[in-house]
Amino acid sequence: MQDILQVSGSNNVSNIFNFLRRQKTFYFPRLDNGLFPAAALQSQAEYTGYSHVWVRDNIYVAYAHYAAGQVEIAKQNLETLLAYFKKYRWRFENIINGVANPADGMQRPHIRFDGMGLKEVEEQWAHAQNDALGYFLWFYCKLVNENVINLSFDKLEVLCLFPLYFQGIQYWQDEDNGHWEEVRKIEASSIGTVLAGLREFRQLLQNWAEGEDTIPFGLTLQQLEELITRGTTALTEILPAECLQIQQKRDCDGALLFLIYPLRVVGDEMAAVIINNVRETLQGEIGIRRYEGDSFWCADYKQKFKENERTVDFSQNMEVRDRALNSGEEAQWCIFDPIMSIIFGKRYQRYKNLRDREQQIHYLNRSLCQLTPENSPFGAYKCPELYYLENGRYVPNDSTPLLWTQANLWLALHQALSL
Repeated sequence: MQDILQVSGSNNVSNIFNFLRRQKTFYFPRLDNGLFPAAALQSQAEYTGYSHVWVRDNIYVAYAHYAAGQVEIAKQNLETLLAYFKKYRWRFENIINGVANPADGMQRPHIRFDGMGLKEVEEQWAHAQNDALGYFLWFYCKLVNENVINLSFDKLEVLCLFPLYFQGIQYWQDEDNGHWEEVRKIEASSIGTVLAGLREFRQLLQNWAEGEDTIPFGLTLQQLEELITRGTTALTEILPAECLQIQQKRDCDGALLFLIYPLRVVGDEMAAVIINNVRETLQGEIGIRRYEGDSFWCADYKQKFKENERTVDFSQNMEVRDRALNSGEEAQWCIFDPIMSIIFGKRYQRYKNLRDREQQIHYLNRSLCQLTPENSPFGAYKCPELYYLENGRYVPNDSTPLLWTQANLWLALHQALSL
């Protein structure tokens, strides 16, 4: 990567940021209703399905716009997501009322859908993703609490379905597909994300109750406190691991970084342990692995799986994909290094420790090195989803550029501008 894209201090961050904007690195294609596809795909990559809308990815992209001062874009995105959940509120109600079986992920609220028509996609998918619902509740309530979104009774009614749903599935011990949409297990990253959402919702509900207005469905602050307490207890018991179940035990997962930023649900001591675990077990030469043993886009993935097999729902039969992985050949992802940079930047702002500033710059430079080169078939200075080994050489996968990666790098650069 060119020297212009390496940060040596605070003086050239602005130049790098402006350069990348001119290269359209931070171009976010957006539907008329404000939703974002997962990736800005070229025609040959349509098979990935990343033209669909993912709730989780949209929250990260909308959050980046909000942090960058583009508030109206974030608001429209959230209001459209709320409209989608309102349209399919019966998914929540059927679980809450015991009509639908939460063991069937297709009966749960769908977190991947046709954004243009706000329509569910019939394809089998691992929709049991509590974290995605937690992210939405967190960010929507956050903007209400910051007086950015005006709350009405109708909107509150939809929001109240979320804690009742989390109560119905007993989220603190619910096996879900989590951030990576894979085999179901009790995951700290999912519990923590729901917890972040419930805490923001608590503040929203407290503000609403002060006006002595009726709370939909008879939901009480005491119910909410009990849900928060259960989640807090469960999270404390699992961390710093991701999962403690014997068959699914996972000591470290990159998704735990999100509990530090942007969700801020763990304290400094636990954050330090998570960061150290990620650096020691998951950090690679180019990016950061999601977890040890991750077979998604393992070495020579295109040779091992046909186009229509690469991004299907593997959640109920991981063995097929896992057999293709050789130890140490996991894909290295690009969404984590920017988050690491932000975390260290926040620590530097708080404690003024120069070591944290050095680490902020280090991880920002790693993030910049992940951008595609000028001769890339995807175009220059694009943000890949990940790098995987192809014939012994690390190359970007087909989901390039990934909007979630773009959003995280954008956030990291904004953080670095305050150095």
